[in-house]
Amino acid sequence: MSKLYPLKFRPIYKDKVWGGTRLKGLLGKDFAPLPNCGESWELSGVDGSVSAVSSGFLMDNQLNEVIEIFMGDLVGDRVFGRHGMQFPLLIKFLDTTEPLSVQVHPGDRMAQERHASFGKTEMWYVMHAEPGAEIITGFRPGVDRVTYGRHLRDNTIADILNAEQARAGDVFFIPAGRIHAIGAGITLCEIQQTSDVTYRVYDWDRPGQDGMPRELHTGEALEAIDFSPVEAFKTAYTPVLNRSVNLVSCPYFTTNLIEFDKKIESDYFYLDSFVIYICLEGACTLTCPVGVETLQAGDTLLLPAEIKQVELLPATRCKVLEVYQT
Repeated sequence: MSKLYPLKFRPIYKDKVWGGTRLKGLLGKDFAPLPNCGESWELSGVDGSVSAVSSGFLMDNQLNEVIEIFMGDLVGDRVFGRHGMQFPLLIKFLDTTEPLSVQVHPGDRMAQERHASFGKTEMWYVMHAEPGAEIITGFRPGVDRVTYGRHLRDNTIADILNAEQARAGDVFFIPAGRIHAIGAGITLCEIQQTSDVTYRVYDWDRPGQDGMPRELHTGEALEAIDFSPVEAFKTAYTPVLNRSVNLVSCPYFTTNLIEFDKKIESDYFYLDSFVIYICLEGACTLTCPVGVETLQAGDTLLLPAEIKQVELLPATRCKVLEVYQT
């Protein structure tokens, strides 16, 4: 059997009524013939939207097929034992010209019982934000189940939502159960559990593509929402040049930011997991014992778990997200 190598996949472009064109200008995404692109799914095991390898001897194989062949060598023995042939994470780029609906995602137990699915915990790394752009995450202080129910009946949900100014480099962690929405004028990278289950709470009283109001899921949402108070909704971190800086660590993924202008060496000997590199800015060359691969802004690469040593050499100052399971 041929040796595994760092894998790139063909993006899956999603036409959304709120989508824009910045993914083309910022990240070089060619989503023609779509007039705009709301989401570019970079690495996906979601049924109906499974990523296919773009190069090498595995070209055209779908992600779940590659997992079936290589199992723990690709994803890590522990990850394979837990998830089998279902890749546990979904990586996206999103671009908005209008606000997304106010929504919430269920946790693992509710998602499994209702939809035979993973729950959906996610995080966002903001790559671009127009002046005044906002992220909605959680409620304003003092909102409980009773207050929420009253505003839901009065169609005044917007009055109790917590809005945060969004700027490039901001990080937001959105655990399952937290109400949220991405505002207009934002381009971001999303890292999430493999799930497409969303409960829509409020859609700004606008019609859908068919001219009718889109379906809401207020009953399910009420069961899913976590009303626990939150101290800070924006993730605080301090970038350090040429060092990996942790952004999010949760049971489903760990995400680090690596900003570098000289060679970075990584050793994954003690990590029993795949590693995903997402290039946000600049360009670099990845070298490992089985080959060399280039990364530029907009590229996502899956490093098999059996590859334990990597060098990243920047062509220009580069910014990369490093994602894995622990």
